[in-house]
Amino acid sequence: MTSSESAVAGLFSSSVPAADKRIALRAGLASGSLQRWPGAFSPLVAKLIADVGFEGVYVSGAVLSADIGLPDIGLTTLSEVAARGGQIAHATNLPSLVDADTGFGEPMSAARTVATLEDAGLSGCHFEDQVNPKRCGHLDGKDVVPVGEMLARLAAAVTARRDDNFVICARTDARAVEGLDAAIDRAKAYADAGADLIFTEALRDASEFERFRAAVDVPLLANMTEFGKSDLLTAKQLGDVGYNAVIYPVTTLRIAMGAVESGLREIASTGTQSGLLDGMQHRSRLYELLRYADYNDFDSELFNFTLNSTPEVYP
Repeated sequence: MTSSESAVAGLFSSSVPAADKRIALRAGLASGSLQRWPGAFSPLVAKLIADVGFEGVYVSGAVLSADIGLPDIGLTTLSEVAARGGQIAHATNLPSLVDADTGFGEPMSAARTVATLEDAGLSGCHFEDQVNPKRCGHLDGKDVVPVGEMLARLAAAVTARRDDNFVICARTDARAVEGLDAAIDRAKAYADAGADLIFTEALRDASEFERFRAAVDVPLLANMTEFGKSDLLTAKQLGDVGYNAVIYPVTTLRIAMGAVESGLREIASTGTQSGLLDGMQHRSRLYELLRYADYNDFDSELFNFTLNSTPEVYP
């Protein structure tokens, strides 16, 4: 493929094959440098994550549920997650990790989940050891399955994997249920079962992250979600501890929804959005992210619009 053909292909989907993204994800985890994966609630947000310079994209189950108006209690389906995850994965050249909840059923369902997410173009997924119906990992009242049940879930997922570079991550929610030592023991067992990455959910503070790192000899993922049970550690702190990756799963949605609610209330009270313009993403920036000019260049006979980037024009 020529560079011109590659550029054209990149207009409609990622120009990097899914297999290469999976290789990049594994290389990042082995690099010794913390991989930062903000959550994307849409393909457009994923484009912005890539443009700003992060190493990967995370697709949160909680965000996907919220975006279709549902709580994060296991109500979404595999097809919904695969469809939205695939759209986000194809939007950039970055690798993407998606939340697969508890595997959408019994171990055979976890196996089908891996095959489906591979086909959708994702770079990896994580399974958690909660019981069904599951809930947000930072809420009280959750429970975990016996270790053997989670091992069967992971074994099915690993067996179903066709691309050895597809990352299978095991999330343990045991810290809040059984204590830190039990969570560490579970993580070791999950790694022995073939998990490539361990998601240490709802650890309390830096000392707990340090204890986990010292005890578990596989790549570790930290969850820096707001308003939860974990202290919000910086990327430097997590890197110094020796963590391999960090997710900011709901951050972009919370930023967006906070701004949307504030803006709607101002429009309702003042009758105009004119006071909100300085806080908006300008149309020219949106066009830049969407590569309008490249579509125009691709076929000027069909795409012959003129871009207007004048800052003061807001039609």
